[in-house]
Amino acid sequence: MTVLEITRILEELAPLHYAEDFDNTGILVGNPEAEVSGVLVTLDTLETVVEEAIAHNCNLVVSFHPIIFGGLKKLTGSSYVERTVIKAVQNQIAIYSMHTALDNSPKGVNAKICEILGIQNPKILIPKKGTLKKLTTYVPKSDAEKVRKGLFAAGAGNIGKYSDCSFNTDGTGSYKANDGANPAKGQIGQFHYEEETQINVVFSAMNEPRIKTALLKHHPYEEVAYEIYTLDNTDPTIGMGMVGHLKSPMEEMQFLELIKKKMKASCVRHSELLGKRIQKVAVLGGSGAFAISAAKASGAHVFITSDVKYHQFYEAENKMVIADIGHYETEQFTKNLLVDYLTKKIPNFAIRLSESKTNPIKYL
Repeated sequence: MTVLEITRILEELAPLHYAEDFDNTGILVGNPEAEVSGVLVTLDTLETVVEEAIAHNCNLVVSFHPIIFGGLKKLTGSSYVERTVIKAVQNQIAIYSMHTALDNSPKGVNAKICEILGIQNPKILIPKKGTLKKLTTYVPKSDAEKVRKGLFAAGAGNIGKYSDCSFNTDGTGSYKANDGANPAKGQIGQFHYEEETQINVVFSAMNEPRIKTALLKHHPYEEVAYEIYTLDNTDPTIGMGMVGHLKSPMEEMQFLELIKKKMKASCVRHSELLGKRIQKVAVLGGSGAFAISAAKASGAHVFITSDVKYHQFYEAENKMVIADIGHYETEQFTKNLLVDYLTKKIPNFAIRLSESKTNPIKYL
């Protein structure tokens, strides 16, 4: 298999369209067409990880965090980033990063945290904006069914647990075909009225190229009239963080101790305890302080995340407990998730879990 073929399998789990605008995801280093000898999965790509890949004959490193985040103006080996990239290039090792694409995936980072902590029926905490679009087009009534079926087959018209959804309005279209045109209906130089159906369908933004291709393929007109809008509506299955319930309520300290044990945290920094039993829990792997308000609004009793600053603990406002367990600690099981996923998808391929310890923070 090639690098590109394997990364396309990863993008079934976490499409790059899910990634945040500030992020740097996808193939960061290497030739997409290179044949892969083995895959090494890691949380961070460092020099030691590249050396591990070399030792195990893995020429594709699948990393959660991107080693290249900002622009690189030089490659002189003066920083850990430059040295890592140089070593990867010299040894023809490709590097692929998933980061916020996997953060926003319903089966990604936060789903794994919920699985480990036994949080049931988790829902997305902050749905991602800009994930839904709407297509409006105008088709001769006799061709409307064919166009609808083509759009549905390309992925349009899926709303929650329903598929093949559309709204249709009949009306009259008009046009005049000028010299050089090849009209499907009407004559050159003559004003023409056509009984048409306006078709409206909603689709996932990542499917826009497929939807356009299907529209142009199945529409009978030489020039297809259509509009595509980005909707303010959100897909509730895509976004940052998750919130769900414990099977049974727990005392606050008992639950914090459970978090520390299950998430292998060296310590748990938390806001003031409220003397309430815990059942509804919100989680957001990585730096999640921006979601404190959303967690409060969800009615969560505890919000588990990392990188919370001093004054941000006050934002709990005695409505919930904020538990900061560490950045690495919230995301460490992500690589296990990816190894399990790839092993199931390509069981006869060499998929290795990196043994390199990449947590930059040590505790006394």
